[in-house]
Amino acid sequence: MSFTITDLEQLQTEHPEWQMELVEGNIILMGPSDYESEEIATRLSTFLNNWVMSRKLGRVTGSSAGFILPNIEEGDSEKRNLRAPDVSFVRADRLKKTKRDFVELLPDVMVEVKSKTDKIQPLEEKIQLFLQLGSKVGILIDPDKLTVTVYRLNQALVILQNGDTLTLPDLLPGWELAVSELWPPEFD
Repeated sequence: MSFTITDLEQLQTEHPEWQMELVEGNIILMGPSDYESEEIATRLSTFLNNWVMSRKLGRVTGSSAGFILPNIEEGDSEKRNLRAPDVSFVRADRLKKTKRDFVELLPDVMVEVKSKTDKIQPLEEKIQLFLQLGSKVGILIDPDKLTVTVYRLNQALVILQNGDTLTLPDLLPGWELAVSELWPPEFD
């Protein structure tokens, strides 16, 4: 059985506690992230959103914001994918007004945060799919290795560690984030 975006919307209405993606006609149920991974995604989203909002540069969303990706095969509406990165950024000139629906566009920046049960390869494949379809930057945050890997189509990976600074000068001129700021603090 092949599912559609309408089927997914109905299931999400009935079960808002589930995270789901539509991948080539199949609904993929995704378990919740572990606490640390979600905190890292929230920290990045907060740092990025505070900077973006004050400059009115675009929109930053979290893991529940669905993007309808272009058809994998031309003319096959059943192959439309609905995917949700952990954090995303869309420039203001590409989405001037927010929508009360899934958006049919690709984020300029999409971020995946490896959770405890994630395997790296599927995360990298998701990032590559977004890049091949038109996203400018994909970022993979790995809390196990304390690394941030920046992906761009047909360019060498950039691997950042503590002591390094994440920048995206072509999309977010002037924005900087110390990699060490992503990791949750320890309280006394």
